[in-house]
Amino acid sequence: MYYHAGIAHRFDAESVLTAYLNGFFPMGDEDDVIHWIVSEPRFVLPIGAIHVPRSLERLARKQPFEFRVDTEFRRVMELCAEARAEENPSWVLPRMIDVYTELHHEGFAHSVEAWRGGVLVGGLYGVAIGGAFFGESMFTRRELGGSNASKLCLLELERRLAAGGYILLDSQESNEHMAQFGGCCIEFEEYRERLAAAVRVDARWR
Repeated sequence: MYYHAGIAHRFDAESVLTAYLNGFFPMGDEDDVIHWIVSEPRFVLPIGAIHVPRSLERLARKQPFEFRVDTEFRRVMELCAEARAEENPSWVLPRMIDVYTELHHEGFAHSVEAWRGGVLVGGLYGVAIGGAFFGESMFTRRELGGSNASKLCLLELERRLAAGGYILLDSQESNEHMAQFGGCCIEFEEYRERLAAAVRVDARWR
């Protein structure tokens, strides 16, 4: 479950990194206010041991998409915001896109993108600090032939994290979409311990 940890009176690149280091993440609301949120318990995915459903494994072997990294970060965030419009139209605010784009330019925020025929059809983004990657959101443009694109982007992300020496993949909260990849829910204090160890790791985004 999500718990409110306070209003983000200051919201810039430095405050966002500090929040992640302490186990918080931002979420906007319909009044254009950004809040710091804690998820308890915390859902994490196993880097190097993620579960791949058979149907998705078969699709991956067909290589339906071209994967790119960090080529259209801001656009990925914008499409993630659009994808969540019916569920929560205010979750990703324009201010958040600006700050995360700044973090991207500083080397902390990254996107994994699925392209088909030169069109961006799926993707995800998150923040990397040390050996920890904090997954934020993903999208799929089914109307453009991107069915399951975001899921394959997750597999591509996990592959890259394993190759780069990352040890923590934070997915915040378990849901039906993410639970199919394995992972587990852990108490927040255990998560804080894993986080403290992970951010000290000299991992490399490849």
